[in-house]
Amino acid sequence: MGTIIQEIKWFQPDLVAGASKGGAYVVELWQLGFWRGPTLLLNAHPSCDDLPRDVSVVLAHGANDENYPINRKNLECLMATGTPNRCFLYYSANSGELPSGGFTRFGDGHNMESLLLRDCLPRLVDAALAPEGPEVHMVRTWRHQRSRERQEAERWLGLHFYWLSNRWTSRSRNGRDPDVLFDVIQGSEEFQRVFAVFEAEPVQTPEYITESYFLNVRRIQRVENGSQRDGSFMPYCENVLQSFAEQGIELEAGVHTFWAFHGADPTATKSIVTSQITGFQPLTSGLHGIIWGHGTYFARDPQYVIHHGFCQPPDSNGHQHMLMCLVMMGMPCLGDPQHRGLLPFRQKRHRYNSAVDCLSSPEIFVLPHQGAAYPAYLITFVQG
Repeated sequence: MGTIIQEIKWFQPDLVAGASKGGAYVVELWQLGFWRGPTLLLNAHPSCDDLPRDVSVVLAHGANDENYPINRKNLECLMATGTPNRCFLYYSANSGELPSGGFTRFGDGHNMESLLLRDCLPRLVDAALAPEGPEVHMVRTWRHQRSRERQEAERWLGLHFYWLSNRWTSRSRNGRDPDVLFDVIQGSEEFQRVFAVFEAEPVQTPEYITESYFLNVRRIQRVENGSQRDGSFMPYCENVLQSFAEQGIELEAGVHTFWAFHGADPTATKSIVTSQITGFQPLTSGLHGIIWGHGTYFARDPQYVIHHGFCQPPDSNGHQHMLMCLVMMGMPCLGDPQHRGLLPFRQKRHRYNSAVDCLSSPEIFVLPHQGAAYPAYLITFVQG
C-alpha cells in the first residue's frame, strides 16, 4: 500500500482502476481516506461491501465470474450504498434460454472479454470521469452505434415527444380524423428522412445479424392517432420527465428518446396503429418474455426484425410491413428473464424505465410500460 500511495502522490491520476485482486487495494485506499476521486473496478472484490460517498464509481462484473461469483441482486445492493447518479454497474449477463437450449448472448467471466469490444473499456473510463454521472454518460455513448446519417435523419424527424405531431396533416393536427394513416409523399424530405433511418447500416457488426438485406421501400404512411398520443404516450413521457427531475437527471432527446423498429403480424399491426388507448401491449410479449424480460420488444435495426422473423410475412405482392416508432427509453437497465413487468429500483422510489440486451452496445430494447412508444410510421417494403 505504501508503494501505491507514493505512486499516486507522484503521478496525480485523474482516475484509479483496480482489476480482480487489485480491487482489494482500491477498497483499502477508500478506507484510509486517501483516494476520493473517480474509480473503476473490474470485478467486484469480496472485500468491497460498500462504496464511499460522493465518489464516482464504475463497477464492471460478469454473471459468469468464476473467481468472484456474486449475483446481480447483491451487486445492485452494493451500488445502492454509493451516492445517487455517481455510480454505475456495468453488468454482463446471459440472455434467457431459447427453446433450442441456446442463448442469444453470454455474460462475461472473470476476464471480461466484452470490455475489449466496441471501445467498452475506454467508455467506462470516460463514464467514471464524466461530470454528469457515469450511467447517464454511458447511455449517451449508445448514440454512436448509429451512423451519422441516421442520427441526422432522426434529428430532422424529431426526437422529443412534444414534436411528434409537427408534420401531421390531419385536421388541426389533432389526429382525430376517421383514418389514422396518411401517405408521406414520395420524394418529400420527410419520406427521404424516414427512408434514411430505415436503410441505415449499423456502424459496427451487429451481434445478431449474419447477413445483409436490400430493402426497397414502396410506401411510407404516417400514423396520426391523437387519442393514442394524448391518452397514453404523452402522459407516460411526462411521468418519466417528472421522475427524472426528482432523480436529478436532465432528459436528453436522442439519448432517452430515440427511433426504433417493431414487427408484428397484420392483425397486431392494425391494432397497434388504430388503438384509441395504447397501441402496444407489454403483457403479451410471448416468447420474448423468457429472453430479456416481459415487455414490448423494439430493435435498433430493421434488419434484426427481418432476420428473426418478427416482420409481417409478405403478401401476394411480396410486400412486408414494419413500424418505425418513437420510443421513450428513459433510464435503462440490463434485461433479465426474471423481469416480469417490474424493473429494479434505480433510486428509491424510482425504477428503471426500460431494459436492454447489453449495456455496451444494445440492439434490443424492452419496454414494460404501456404508452412508452408511439408507432409513428408504417413502412411498406420488399426485400431485394
